[in-house]
Order: sequence, then structure tokens, then C-alpha cells
Amino acid sequence: MLFIKSSMRRLPPLTAVRVFESAARHENFTKAAAELGMTQAAVSYQVKLLEERVGAPLFARSKRRVTLTDAGRRIAPKITRAFDAIDGAFSELRSEDEAMLTISTSQTFANTWFAWRLGGFQMQHPDCAVRLIASDALADFVTDDVDVAVRAGRGGWPELAAESLFKVDFTPMCSPAFLESHGGRLEPADLLRLPLISPQDVWWPHWLREMGVEVPDGPLGHGIRLDSQANEGNAAIAGQGVAMLTPFFWRMDLTQGRLVQPFAHVSTRGFGYWLVYPEHRRNVPKIKRFREWLIAEIDSDLKTLVSR
Repeated sequence: MLFIKSSMRRLPPLTAVRVFESAARHENFTKAAAELGMTQAAVSYQVKLLEERVGAPLFARSKRRVTLTDAGRRIAPKITRAFDAIDGAFSELRSEDEAMLTISTSQTFANTWFAWRLGGFQMQHPDCAVRLIASDALADFVTDDVDVAVRAGRGGWPELAAESLFKVDFTPMCSPAFLESHGGRLEPADLLRLPLISPQDVWWPHWLREMGVEVPDGPLGHGIRLDSQANEGNAAIAGQGVAMLTPFFWRMDLTQGRLVQPFAHVSTRGFGYWLVYPEHRRNVPKIKRFREWLIAEIDSDLKTLVSR
């Protein structure tokens, strides 16, 4: 008959082993309880449980103190080294994790604002490499190896911490040359006859109705259809029509004269951009550093936009 040795480890309860290791280092149940966040009675119970499992007393107990028995002294250093090895293994993972910050965000946020600023975070934290994933697909924090995401929405995502960055508002914009070629001044109703960039966008009828324009049923006007605001803004700069854009993203182009905003009115539909990450990772150092940097950068730019 062939006998195969089982590789299954016959380990005692790890909670009890952890309690013993602390109690053995201190040779004091009270100090072990304080270190582990347990009661002294719980420490005593776990040690007793381990002694019953191994079949030998590990501590000699007196009224005022406990001391390790010979058996306890033989195994204590080995268990401490084992816990040090486990801690070292996880420390390597923690170090690797801290060395790389992976950020997911939309094409619009990446191309109109984020990519221009991210180098500033890298310079402040040279020990942390940054990987940016620009995709309009929602990140899965479990399967995509993503630390944080910047997304548009209304907030309230289950099991995610969500911090509001700025609201998504919108107003028509075009190039100075386009505006000049159409008389240099527009009325809101004029937009129904002009080439619109992404005329299928639901923001168009919303803004027009707020301006008192009677919007017909069906598609608005004519014009090219693009898949992101980043592309729409660049098409407007190129003089291809009027685009419905968020001023925050295009304030430099407005300031430098590549775009003009023909109307003062700005609309919103209650959406905003949010920094999101798993709630249980809120206090991870690299996430805390990035959150503080991002909020400060956006607040600074919002103040610039208000004073423009």
C-alpha cells in the first residue's frame, strides 16, 4: 500500500498564536491586551486555548504575574521570527503598492485638464510613479488594479468614498473667427440654424429652453458628432461650429482667445466631477496625498475661473 504524506499544516488557531506571541514578548497579559486591543480576560482565554491545543503549559501563573515555562521559552522566539517574516512579506507588498498610483478618469477630464497638471503631483512626490488610464468605461476597483478614479455623475456610489470636485455646467462656445463670420454677435435662437458640434447632445435643448427658445422635436440642426467634450472643444477651436462646453475645462482657451463664449448664461443638470475610491482605502498614504493635491489644484483653478 502506498502512503502519501499530507501537506496540510496542522496549525493551532492563529488568533491564539498571535496572542501568545504578544504575551510572551511582554511576559504580561495586561500589556498584551493593550497592544492587541483586547481585554485581559480574552488574552488569558486565547492562551489557555493554545495550551490545550499543544498539550503543555506555556506560562506559569502566580497571583501577580505570569512567566514563560520551558516549553513557552522554546517556541516563543520561533513564533516571533515567523510573525516578523509574515510582516516582512506584506511590507514588500505595501512598498510596491505605495510606489505606484493608478488613476482612472474620462477622456474629457484627462485631455482638457488632468494630463496638463499631473506632472505637478509627480514632482511633489517623486517616489510615487503615476499611471493614468483615460477611458470612458467605469473602473472596477476589484479587477482593474485602480487606486482612485475621477468621474462625472451625481455621487452616491455604494461602498465608494466620493468627494465632490466641481459641478458640470455648460454653455455654447465657438472660435472668434466663427463668431465673426456670423456677424460678430449671436442671439440664442440663431443656434437653431448654425452648425452645431454634437447636435444630438441633450445639453443643447436644455440650455436653449432656459434661454426661452422654442426647441422643435427631433434632432437639432446639423453638424459633426463627436464622442467626448475634449474632441468637441478642439473642433470648435478649429472653427467647425458651436460646441456646448464646460467653462472649467476651457478657461485657458477662453483667456488666450482660442474660444469665445457668446452668452453669459451657463446651465447645469446637477452633475459634477467626483474623486472616488474604495471606502476602506481612505487612509492609504498615497491616496491621501493625491486627494489633498487634487483638491488644492482644482480649488485654485476654480478661483481663477471666478475672477476671469
